[in-house]
Amino acid sequence: MNEDYYLYTKKLFKRWAPLYNLMELFIAPVRLQVVELIHGQQGLKILDVATGTGKQAFAFAKKGYDVVGIDLSEDMLEIAHRMNKYDNVEFTVADATKIPFDDNCFDVTCISLALHDMPLSIRKKVLSEMVRVTQSVGTIAIIDYTLPKTRIWRILIYHIIRLYESKYYADFIKSDVYTLLQESGIQIQKVYPMMLSSLRIIIGVKKP
Repeated sequence: MNEDYYLYTKKLFKRWAPLYNLMELFIAPVRLQVVELIHGQQGLKILDVATGTGKQAFAFAKKGYDVVGIDLSEDMLEIAHRMNKYDNVEFTVADATKIPFDDNCFDVTCISLALHDMPLSIRKKVLSEMVRVTQSVGTIAIIDYTLPKTRIWRILIYHIIRLYESKYYADFIKSDVYTLLQESGIQIQKVYPMMLSSLRIIIGVKKP
């Protein structure tokens, strides 16, 4: 299954890379909100997992934080490198199930709009690695899809998103994300619905 995931993911984002920043226009307010929810001084060290074209990393960098963005997709990172105008951001190709950094070396780890592109086994490994590299009681931010409570909106948004998202979306959206985070060592502090409750920002801390 994992081999299928890696092959599928690289092909998917090779196809999407040239168009990805068009979608980013719609979620720019979410990127800014994530930054506002991370309380810290300049020089805060942040790891942006599955950084894609780097939009969340750039939003952190603009605030004065030191950011490392990692991603599997060389095609996405090529765009991120091309757009990077910040001295406090660096990007590297890396597998988030094997993050190439020491334990407890980041103040904040963040993953946005990526867990839904992974099968459960990969999701678990990625979250475990994020917890490992985050300092004790450091902040962990997860931004991803959810569904509104209203039945009609739930059905409509679910089917719209399935039209363009990866094959793993359906399993993700039906899963218990909160339990998964707790089991991974993340203590949830706040949840912020965004974009008519089709997205949510989850702010947690690494359990001591």
